[in-house]
Amino acid sequence: MKRKYEGVYILKLQGQDEGIEEMVSGITKELEAGGASLEQIDRLGRREFAHENNIKQKHGYYVQFYFEAEAKAVAEVEAQFKMNDQIMLQYYRRR
Repeated sequence: MKRKYEGVYILKLQGQDEGIEEMVSGITKELEAGGASLEQIDRLGRREFAHENNIKQKHGYYVQFYFEAEAKAVAEVEAQFKMNDQIMLQYYRRR
């Protein structure tokens, strides 16, 4: 049964915003390949972190996706994105 989800991704910036659209389209393609139906993508932009993290990044690019998918598809996409070193954080919640 498909459910509505919200996914937040923090993308690594190597000091520049170039390549962000390519990363966002890559996430979009992976979600759709997993059977997700995208409803909306919000590019929240570059933001500074409140605390230091273990990879010494001071900022990241935030993107929020709203989509509908099976729970199994979300778990598979999450596992796949864990291997992507350009995605610093990913968070999913049901709406």
